[in-house]
Amino acid sequence: MAYDYIIVGGGSAGSVLANRLSARPANKVLVCEAGQDTPPGREPPEIKDSYSGTAYFDPRFHWTELKVHTQIVSHNNPQENRPPLRKYEQARVLGGGSSINGQMANRGAPTDYAEWVARGAEGWGWDNVLPYFKKVERDLDFANDWHGREGRIPVRRIPVEHWTRHAQAVGEACKLAGMKFLPDQNGEFVDGYFPVTHSNAEEARVSAAMGYLDAETRKRPNLTISTNTQVKSLLFEGTQCVGVSARVDGKDVEFRAREVILSSGAIHSPAHLLRAGIGPVGHLKDMGIPVVSALPGVGQRLMDHPSISLSSYIRRGARMNQHTRRHIHVGIRYSSGLAGVPQGDMFVAVVSKSAWHAVGEQIASLLTFINRTYSETGQVRLASTDWRSEPVVEFNLLSDKRDLDRLMTGFKKMAALQMSAPLAAVTDNPFPASYSDRVRKIGVVNTKNKVLTSIVAKFLDGPAALRRYMIDNFVIEGFTFDQVMTDDEALEAFIRKAAIGVWHAS
Repeated sequence: MAYDYIIVGGGSAGSVLANRLSARPANKVLVCEAGQDTPPGREPPEIKDSYSGTAYFDPRFHWTELKVHTQIVSHNNPQENRPPLRKYEQARVLGGGSSINGQMANRGAPTDYAEWVARGAEGWGWDNVLPYFKKVERDLDFANDWHGREGRIPVRRIPVEHWTRHAQAVGEACKLAGMKFLPDQNGEFVDGYFPVTHSNAEEARVSAAMGYLDAETRKRPNLTISTNTQVKSLLFEGTQCVGVSARVDGKDVEFRAREVILSSGAIHSPAHLLRAGIGPVGHLKDMGIPVVSALPGVGQRLMDHPSISLSSYIRRGARMNQHTRRHIHVGIRYSSGLAGVPQGDMFVAVVSKSAWHAVGEQIASLLTFINRTYSETGQVRLASTDWRSEPVVEFNLLSDKRDLDRLMTGFKKMAALQMSAPLAAVTDNPFPASYSDRVRKIGVVNTKNKVLTSIVAKFLDGPAALRRYMIDNFVIEGFTFDQVMTDDEALEAFIRKAAIGVWHAS
């Protein structure tokens, strides 16, 4: 079967590309998506839900075998003191990450785009990209020079009066700390606290697939959306890619095209290229792959936003309310003040519900992450030439000391906020949180975890002494709040061990 364009990956970018390319009737377009469809009007309820924690923890929508290294792996001695692998919840469903993520409509910093231009990416400055941010969105709250009103992705904010009591307490603490309230985080790029912008309307997610591959778009006779279709390999004639070999519902099929567009994300796109013989010559030769094109940058400089979490027990009355199922109502942007680092380099997501289950409803988090990371030594390599095998993924978070320093000061900054009077009134038992294998396992959506967490939740809502015992013995993993607040070596050790990305691989 022949097409003009084959798009490998129906995630956020792939969904937009499919819509735009098929808008011209002369273009015959095929989208190959390894995961399941999210048909208009029949989207899985977990995906459509305004609360994202259920879809995010549902293995039906993941590459379930994908595991990564987040801690530093030495490039010179990669097998020496190799850090543990962590499961990485990469979306495998039409719409990609936009179908399972937190629905936060964060824009990049203007200084990021200025740096891109300085590195040679002409046409990617802030003034160049702002019209496209506006074109994407249908802002339900603002009509001004910063926002669009006609786009396919609705965005909105939870009004302060509808915030959870926990989120309101964070806002009060920010005000006491001298922070500025910003009605719109995506307006003027300055420091402050604000209602988080969501890609969500009427208490329902609007993924890229829902917005760009809607019922009307799917009627186009020149657009084919093939889900449950895993691309095995890129097909080449000489140095020209002419199609793909794919497994469709268990059957092997070849598709041909004038142009093949890789849109499989920062992990699987380089894996496709490497298996096809495009990448660093040394690695290709080590894998026994004939070199089609020597491109040393393929799979290199993998990055994510390093993050760390300070969590606490939320008292009754300060938890989720009847106004919304959204669990992140407020965000904070601040400048670390580190020499040479641009303003607004840090972000805090204030999470008023940490997971879908009963214990998650009792735990809040101040999730601090680095907007502009300097840890750029991550990489993607092949573990095998077999298309079924996941690649070796090394993020090397905190490989630049500036990132470690900023997370250490960021944790202390959030601790000061946590200990302020407004937050102390609605929370208890703060602790340094780790997204460990134990937390992941209890987060998987199943009946066993639902029953288990319901039992534990009753103890947490019991007497203060019992709650302290439960948190110290069953929640905390290795480091206490007092320990990391009084010992910088302990704080550094905690951050080096517990820092993870925010699932924004790039």
